[in-house]
Amino acid sequence: MPIKRIIAGLNEFHDNYFITHRELFEQLSHGQSPEVLFITCSDSRIDPCLITQSQPGELFVIRNVGNIIPAYGTPKSGEAAGIEYAIEALAIKDIVVCGHSHCGAMKGLLQIGNLAQQMPLVYDWLKQYAEPTRRLVLDNYPDYPNEKLLKIAIEQNVLTQIENLETYPAIRSKLHSGQLTLHAWIYEIESGEVFAYDAHTGKFKLLDNRPFPVPNPLIGVYSES
Repeated sequence: MPIKRIIAGLNEFHDNYFITHRELFEQLSHGQSPEVLFITCSDSRIDPCLITQSQPGELFVIRNVGNIIPAYGTPKSGEAAGIEYAIEALAIKDIVVCGHSHCGAMKGLLQIGNLAQQMPLVYDWLKQYAEPTRRLVLDNYPDYPNEKLLKIAIEQNVLTQIENLETYPAIRSKLHSGQLTLHAWIYEIESGEVFAYDAHTGKFKLLDNRPFPVPNPLIGVYSES
């Protein structure tokens, strides 16, 4: 999309959507009170507000390559700062980690040696923070075809981030007191459907009318459908 289209969109937003929702934006100018922290990938095909049909002010969003959350104690982590703000300042009640089908980060992770020279920063990011997912997948599913392996990697990566979230003291405390719930989701681009991890069955199931909260502690074991 050329920048001219972006600018035209800005004008359209101001002249139409903003004008008809002026009261909402006036309220938002005084502060925010989202109840959900939505963690997802930087991929341009993923729009958290679009797929959840959320209004401005309803989601607090963290995005990066591969929807990765470094474990607690990682120095100078922007993700950790965002989590701290969401928990302490906004009193978030639910955290969603949402991966997606055809994830380029997970494709790169499974062939990480090819990234070292072409995209060294992406290589460093995945090598440092996604190695547990890579090892789990390659060690336990050695004979799977590439397409199936990618699906498993996408799912296991989401479960790993849930486990990483549980290393944060504030999150563990609120999980223990029932003030916070974690959710592991996969958004399927080609169908528009969302699958949620059900820890009782060890599978991602189509999210229909109810969520599958992830109990604490989570044991992320992939199971064949």
